[in-house]
Amino acid sequence: MSVFAKVSTSRPRKVFGVGIALFAVTAVALGGCAASTPEATSGAVEDYTLKIGTALPQTGSLAFLGPPEEAGVAYAMSEINAATADTGLTVDVTYGDSGDTDNKAYETEIPRLLGDKVSAIIGAASSGTSLQFIDQVVGAGVIQFSPANTSDAFTTYDDNGLYFRTAPSDTLQGEVLGNLIAEDGNQTLGLIVLNDSYGTGLAKYVTDAFEAAGGKVVAAPTYNTGDTVFDSQISEVLAADPDAIAIISFDEVTTILPSLFGKFPSDKLYFVDGNLKNFGSDFAPGSLTGAKGTLPGLTIDSIGDFTGKLDTFLADEGKDPLEDYSYAAESYDATILLGLASLAAGGSTDGKEIAAKLQEVSGGSGDGEKCTTFADCAKIIVGGGVADYDGVSGPITFDEVGDPTDASIGIYQYGEDNNYKAYN
Repeated sequence: MSVFAKVSTSRPRKVFGVGIALFAVTAVALGGCAASTPEATSGAVEDYTLKIGTALPQTGSLAFLGPPEEAGVAYAMSEINAATADTGLTVDVTYGDSGDTDNKAYETEIPRLLGDKVSAIIGAASSGTSLQFIDQVVGAGVIQFSPANTSDAFTTYDDNGLYFRTAPSDTLQGEVLGNLIAEDGNQTLGLIVLNDSYGTGLAKYVTDAFEAAGGKVVAAPTYNTGDTVFDSQISEVLAADPDAIAIISFDEVTTILPSLFGKFPSDKLYFVDGNLKNFGSDFAPGSLTGAKGTLPGLTIDSIGDFTGKLDTFLADEGKDPLEDYSYAAESYDATILLGLASLAAGGSTDGKEIAAKLQEVSGGSGDGEKCTTFADCAKIIVGGGVADYDGVSGPITFDEVGDPTDASIGIYQYGEDNNYKAYN
């Protein structure tokens, strides 16, 4: 069963029942100023190269997200470059490591990427990490485009109109998860929360939704990035004797979980996008049976055509197969949108000029013609029209502040093999 709710960030929201595999929402964004939009151009442009950098997690607490995100970028680049003869556009990607706020890989990688004269940087995955270098990137007139940032801090951030994301704000994921936990019959909830903009923000929205549904959060201890011991947080939550526990973390979950096994029922554990991963043989079979989690975007099952093509692309490139597809589609769409916006800006490689066209090519302005591939959208633009790209991750449709106005939150459940599948 699917449930659809239209929500607005400007007033309290009511969410309907959530016994679902996918929760689709439409969000009305907070106010902001849109950059002026150049007039549409027609005709093929001269051959040119758009340089894009990535600051995605090759190391750190979200390193498991790096491979699918980089794969999504690479696949999109291949499709853009396959159409060079028709568009004149070639995309060149320089891959970099965002790391996290503990190892701080971004401190050397961001200057390296900016020194390479990129027009846009795709990343980071972590909201807290992106906040460490957003001023440096947008201050250089370069677009920062995240496929996975979900903190609500970015909606009102002073970013010079140069920050965009294909993942929805945690106001939506928190609402879905909080209601899911309540719908499952739980009356009390314990949280273990990463103490950064992502963790505390998402915890707030989960709490708001759960308590609005009649539940009570009885414990919510936090920990800091880089922590490796979680005994006090686990003890505090277990002492509160909650009906359910939600872990809002990154890969620290791998260390947290063994201390819960045998002490708390697995089917009362809940995960979020930062730690929803296929654990497989990391734990004994059945350790996570029945646990659930949420992940922004369409369910993996529903984008099987995309993941199948991505698998084939990686095999053809001699790359290792993916173990997880989280945010691969959002990374692919971010890259496609940058290419289309560059074309729509008359073949520009200027970050501000490209940013001024991103809302238009996403369908957020301009009343464009619907299209679902780079080649089809590029044909519209080169022919003098306005393209409205609907992506693999969803319709996207940017508002004035670079947030997607249409979003889906997938709900998943773990099986005996400690891997997750769409919940239905």
